[in-house]
Amino acid sequence: MKVTQLPEVQRRPRRVAVGEFDGVHLGHREVIRGSDTVLTFDPHPLSVLHPEATPRLLTRLDTKAELIASLGVEELVIVPFDHAFAKQSAEDFVEQVLLGALDAGAVSVGENFRFGHRAKGTPELLAQRSEFETRIVPLVEVEGEIVSSSHIRGLILAGDVARANRFLGDPFQFRGTVISGDRRGRSLGYPTANVVPDDAYATPGHGVYACTATWNGEKPHAAAVNVGVRPTFATGRGVLLEAYVLDVDADMYGADLRVEFIERLRGERRFGSVDALVEQMRRDVERTRELLPLRAA
Repeated sequence: MKVTQLPEVQRRPRRVAVGEFDGVHLGHREVIRGSDTVLTFDPHPLSVLHPEATPRLLTRLDTKAELIASLGVEELVIVPFDHAFAKQSAEDFVEQVLLGALDAGAVSVGENFRFGHRAKGTPELLAQRSEFETRIVPLVEVEGEIVSSSHIRGLILAGDVARANRFLGDPFQFRGTVISGDRRGRSLGYPTANVVPDDAYATPGHGVYACTATWNGEKPHAAAVNVGVRPTFATGRGVLLEAYVLDVDADMYGADLRVEFIERLRGERRFGSVDALVEQMRRDVERTRELLPLRAA
């Protein structure tokens, strides 16, 4: 899939899906279905207009691009969102972007999509235009609930990754650079790859999870992952993601680690002794191996 910044886009006839698409969840996928081009915004518009209201995002831009590419989209066009673009009227967005830059013959949006200065643009406004066909996609429901980035974000923060995954359509992904830690896991027999979560992105609630881990082109491996502050030890550190990758002994320092959360095993808790912690870690690893037998090979 080609990734293009809007100012560099080449004009050609397109079927365009437009939206923020944070998480690329099942509702977004329905909007994107049938489109050869996706138009999205970076950074998130709220981070420019109302920074205090900016949500913790579900996906980094590179992750969003990979998920969109997996849907068979030919080109991802990124609008560099700033205050100048925010002042563009809804009519100018249609004329200059959809028609002028993209030559859209079909436009697909969700029913709650808003655009243009002060969000005055609506799907109904798009539908009034005769230059392109407008597809307005109703909100998608799963298990009787509306699929939305905000709802999924709440599930992630609560640690309910299995349910969040059913709304996403794929396992929730966490990505970050592996750093050097306290090496305590190695001393306990469970060496971990450690990542400090970026506060700009959603991180699953404190606890232990069965996951898959990938780095440097490796195939996915099963991993038991702890997210939290390690209450058994007085580390003085903040939240850390610690991934024990099953049956792998590799130097991952500096690697871009991708963790896919499959299921929550338990909450994080303080143990009365190191031996009790190690025994629980053993059980966590075995449970991960049971849940992900093919990925632990």
